[in-house]
Amino acid sequence: MVRTPAVAGLFYESEPELLKKQIEEVFTHPLGPGKLPKAEETIGARRIIGLVSPHAGYIYSGPVAAHGFLELAKDGKPDVFVILGPNHTGLGSPISTMIDDWYTPLGKVFVDKELAKEIAKRSEIVDIDPAAHRYEHSIEVQLPFLQFIYGEIFFVPITMMWQTPEVAEKVAKAIFEASKDLGKDVVIIVSTDLNHYEPQDITVKKDKLAIDAILEMNSEKLHKTIEGYDISMCGPGPTMVLIEYANLIGNVEAKLLKHATSGDVTGDTSAVVGYASIVFRKKS
Repeated sequence: MVRTPAVAGLFYESEPELLKKQIEEVFTHPLGPGKLPKAEETIGARRIIGLVSPHAGYIYSGPVAAHGFLELAKDGKPDVFVILGPNHTGLGSPISTMIDDWYTPLGKVFVDKELAKEIAKRSEIVDIDPAAHRYEHSIEVQLPFLQFIYGEIFFVPITMMWQTPEVAEKVAKAIFEASKDLGKDVVIIVSTDLNHYEPQDITVKKDKLAIDAILEMNSEKLHKTIEGYDISMCGPGPTMVLIEYANLIGNVEAKLLKHATSGDVTGDTSAVVGYASIVFRKKS
């Protein structure tokens, strides 16, 4: 069994050559980093341990996402990506991974079955349930970027409906311990958009509050901020997993690479969605 694309032709181009062209265009877009990525051989130890990356249609959030993927390309290729996203569909288990491989228009993406099973086992709250992933877009849209840069990759998908600091701490600990014991060099990618469908000025202010908490690497503060200021960030749980994982690694800093909104792309600032690309790196 394989997981076929759910949003190809909707969130991104469904034809391989058109998709490659679309990815090139988001890197060179005025809101993008302005250059194409090139996968580089790691010289010394890699430093990036994770990214926060948006998951809207490529025409809206792709240029912001490209900033993180450019940094990732320069850092070298890890053994496996653990990609966490919110569960928008409400299907399947509250926190779920799966062990079947995936397809995108750019080819097959391999699930690291050993790591997925070990994370599920150690966490005691992550189930193996493909139903949660069947129609979910938040993880899928990250994959073509990685294929474009690296070609063949291995990854572990995890969707989250339960999004609290306590749950995030358990998932982060499971990823940390499982990857360490299995000797896997891991990068975590958390898929989230920020505030949704409010005017540009309000969204920019709310996004800054959430981003500041992320940059402080404080999951409790992020949770309280999004609740206290009614910030409709859809992936706080995955983001808190990365924060908790970074704190387990130690000596890590977070840096905002790019923030923009859908209004910056379309010109319609009446009801926008916020996007951010944030990199988590070991300090040199």
